[in-house]
Amino acid sequence: MSESSLRLVWVYPDLLSTYGDRGNALVVERRARQRGLNVTRIDVRSDQSVPTSGDIYLIGGGEDRPQRLAAERLRQDTGLVRASENGAIIFSVCAGYQILGHEFINDLGEREPGLGLLDVWSTRGEGARNVGDVLADVDPRLALPQLTGFENHQGITHLGEGVSPLATVSVGGGNGTGDGTEGAWRDTVFGTYLHGPVMARNPAVADMLIKLALDVNALPPADTTWYDALRAERITATRQPA
Repeated sequence: MSESSLRLVWVYPDLLSTYGDRGNALVVERRARQRGLNVTRIDVRSDQSVPTSGDIYLIGGGEDRPQRLAAERLRQDTGLVRASENGAIIFSVCAGYQILGHEFINDLGEREPGLGLLDVWSTRGEGARNVGDVLADVDPRLALPQLTGFENHQGITHLGEGVSPLATVSVGGGNGTGDGTEGAWRDTVFGTYLHGPVMARNPAVADMLIKLALDVNALPPADTTWYDALRAERITATRQPA
């Protein structure tokens, strides 16, 4: 696969990179290079235009005010929306997940428009925050192993008919709606509340994005020793009663 190349775009690391979400970009890049792919990684700050020629776009989490600023700039820029229209793969976490929806509640307590790339909308919960480790079974159509991650959010994300839940939680709050759903996905656009970073805990997710970008059904084997040890440790810890 050494003749293939991958263009990886990390969106707004200056605003949206909470809980080590930058690690998702590092893992996708590493997993691609392990397969002999030539990777061009572009870190796009919030004062720069989002290129439309990327293959995979990653968006992390952020605090309330940076989330509002990111949403404003992404709406004005339109690069991410146009990339999605071109068939790019987009993977978003927490605040980034909410931004991809129709709307969320910003730091001013107001309804903030999102990008409408996922048929979801987010409100702010009145109860306790969803905080802690999560275990979730992924939509079987994605053929991924159990997800492990860490959530810390007050948001409640409601899914419309245009998306499917990314996973169903066995431990954790997920979307916060009480129906056990976690995240959402449609075609090549994905959202989740899981940090960790989620790619380090779940390298199969990174591999899935690479396969989608290359339009292949399988990738050459790559070493997962470190990832397997991390997954096993976190899954075991999460399953133990408090």
